[in-house]
Amino acid sequence: MTEIIGVAGCGRMGRPMLANLQSAGFDARGYDLRASAGVGTDVDTFCDGLTTLITVVRDAAETDALLFDDQNVVANARALQTIVISSTLSPNYVKSLRARIPAHITIIDAPMSGAQVRARAGTLTFMVGGDPAPIMPLLQAMGDAIHPMGDFGAGMTGKVLNNMLAASHTAMTRLVLDWGDAQGVGEAKLLALIASASGQNWLASGFDDIEFARDGFGDDNSIGILAKDVGAALDIAPDGNTALPEAVQTAIRQLKPRAKS
Repeated sequence: MTEIIGVAGCGRMGRPMLANLQSAGFDARGYDLRASAGVGTDVDTFCDGLTTLITVVRDAAETDALLFDDQNVVANARALQTIVISSTLSPNYVKSLRARIPAHITIIDAPMSGAQVRARAGTLTFMVGGDPAPIMPLLQAMGDAIHPMGDFGAGMTGKVLNNMLAASHTAMTRLVLDWGDAQGVGEAKLLALIASASGQNWLASGFDDIEFARDGFGDDNSIGILAKDVGAALDIAPDGNTALPEAVQTAIRQLKPRAKS
């Protein structure tokens, strides 16, 4: 059987992931509800012959709609063999999918990190729950770091914990830059210092390359997704001590756009 890869959710991450799969020679197609995404919008065409589905939709509601409800790809893609969950979702929700999907379909969680700049470059980091071997060539076409984390769901656990740190870096870096402005210390000088000192972090080091580094909060933008991702991590809090991540989530939601210096 010819392997046909489908990427569902072709936004800022999914679209370049699809492009890299196609550049690597895979028979890959995209699907998105929005015609503006530049890929197919007909779910029946998307499902025809589909063997591997990579989901990069926004949240659990969109995942349910894609897999079971509005698009019902699980039922409509009759040749489907593998589902790869690359959206960032609650690990508990992801684990619950196993009981809802027929046993003959393999499910692997493989969320990614790196923002759009690395999605375009094909240098994403993937965190994998389950056996990565069946999809390793696909992951290697889209990324350059693949981390097997354990059983199904462990990749998503690694992802939401990583993103909780990324959210804290984002909130604090933006706060530090605002305080620097107030004291007359220029952004460029402060970022150069941070890059070589103990405050170094992902957002500060890539501030001029990460597409959302200066954005304010919006429900439908990348800053909003960071707040959502903290919520996904809170879903697995082991002891109810959630004050610090909740404070980070609040700070992310209060971010205003930052002008380029």
